Amino acid sequence: MSKDIRIKKGLDIKLVGAAEKKTTNISLSSVYAVKPEDFHGITPKLVAKEGAEVKAGDTLFYSKSDERILFPSPVSGKVVEVIRGARRKVLAVKIAADAKQVHTDFGAKDALKMSAEEVKNHLLSSGCWPFVKQRPYDVVANPNQAPKAIFVSGYASAPLAADLDYTLAGKEAELQAAINAVSKLTEGKVHISVSVNSNSPLASLSGVETHKVSGPHPSGNVSTQIANIDPINKGEVVWVLTPEDLVVIGELLLTGKFNATRTIALTGSKFSNPQYVTAIAGATVADVTANNLENDNTRIISGNVLSGKQVSEDEFLGYYDNQITAIPEGDDYELFGWNKPVFNKVSTSRAFTFSWLTPKKKYDLNTNTNGEHRAFVVTGSYEDVFPLDIYPMQLLKACMYKDLDEMEALGAYEIAPEDFALTEFICVSKQPHQKIIREGLDLMREELG
Repeated sequence: MSKDIRIKKGLDIKLVGAAEKKTTNISLSSVYAVKPEDFHGITPKLVAKEGAEVKAGDTLFYSKSDERILFPSPVSGKVVEVIRGARRKVLAVKIAADAKQVHTDFGAKDALKMSAEEVKNHLLSSGCWPFVKQRPYDVVANPNQAPKAIFVSGYASAPLAADLDYTLAGKEAELQAAINAVSKLTEGKVHISVSVNSNSPLASLSGVETHKVSGPHPSGNVSTQIANIDPINKGEVVWVLTPEDLVVIGELLLTGKFNATRTIALTGSKFSNPQYVTAIAGATVADVTANNLENDNTRIISGNVLSGKQVSEDEFLGYYDNQITAIPEGDDYELFGWNKPVFNKVSTSRAFTFSWLTPKKKYDLNTNTNGEHRAFVVTGSYEDVFPLDIYPMQLLKACMYKDLDEMEALGAYEIAPEDFALTEFICVSKQPHQKIIREGLDLMREELG
């Protein structure tokens, strides 16, 4: 039975620079990169050495913990460089793309005629398994575990997030093919959440349970939806996929080709023309943002402003990202900024700031934290923007002093770092909440499995 999800706690950060609904097809980047750090918790074992010729879909590296989990090249071309860090850790594999792309043929498949084991083996051998992530721990799913349910969030509520109704338009066949496949991987249900006012192709899929979501961010976060639909208890596992990854899986099943092309939203006030572009995962940021970026004291983020990663123009689009944000760098100092009325900033507090008077106003915010790192101050404000039935302050502190029993008791199995992006945004102590949660989840995974 479908369930409407209405979130009251949260915060919508309205920024200028939303992407206009038009899509530009950009040319191929000369160089692409796949970074193992995009797949948190994976220790890579390299397959493609420098100088190797690869097709789109060929394996670049695999997971040391499970050799079946393969990570493919998004393009065909030549492996020109393997960047390594301390202890020869693989940081990135760079591929010089061919002018004409060649794909490995995995063969078209009809998932309705396949068994669960056949579907799983096909996703593993084709390099599509990294699109399946699991809770707890928010890592690439363990294929040896069976999930009690699978969740897909078709509603992006983060600031300036890509409009999924627009980017998924015309992809009904691919989405249905992917759902036919992944539904074989669980004895439970496949839950899809869409906006209450949505015209999403996800809402018309068969074999799923569709839920209507409304409310401020983080209503679009899959953790919020899991907590309201089928909460995770100790010992249980759920799997999570994004709609854009479902499209890749669906196209693989229909055509036999691994095609990591995405529709990327270029958002933020530092883009002269915020819009959508088509790009392949791992593309060079400079090529994706060419002739559009106002590169004057600009912070470029692969992802959204709350949970994305800062990148430079010569770096690469994140493997899972469908958004690049460019906003002003906040490296200025505002004299006595705390001691006068403020009208151009967002705050949940009514002390000195007046954003509550204009709830529909859009702001051109920069990256200035407006304060320095200090000890935690107990204000009770985190609960105002945190919709999960969890004590956020207590869980953060449990992660900091590494109390595994308390982390379990406080609900760490249910969360991912992105769920603490808003509490980090409003934190008067300027603590790195997402980093603290990530380290806590890593400790739990290492100690508790």
